[in-house]
Amino acid sequence: MNETRQRYMQTATLTLPKETSWILTELTGEPRFDVALTLIIRDCFHYKLAQIETSLKHYEQKYKSSFEAYKQIWDTTDCEDHYSYEAEQDYLEWEALITRRHRLNDRLAWLP
Repeated sequence: MNETRQRYMQTATLTLPKETSWILTELTGEPRFDVALTLIIRDCFHYKLAQIETSLKHYEQKYKSSFEAYKQIWDTTDCEDHYSYEAEQDYLEWEALITRRHRLNDRLAWLP
């Protein structure tokens, strides 16, 4: 287990209003608070990952390429189009989505 994960895995006590516990039970059908919370968190991860995938598909369709292939062209070819505001913004946002997806998948693997 890496050091970052160990730091986050320390036990914490969490106090929530009774209404929140009830809502978690209603949403998940799970009466155990800790299990219900884990289910909700997992669903949230999957929802965010689905949003990221939709955004990634947009860029892949727009540039008719995967990010890895586009990055290779970006890094090795001197193209005037690369210097436009739109192209630079797209590149940065696309790269950020790839990074975010990787981080979320890594954190999702931590869940029991």
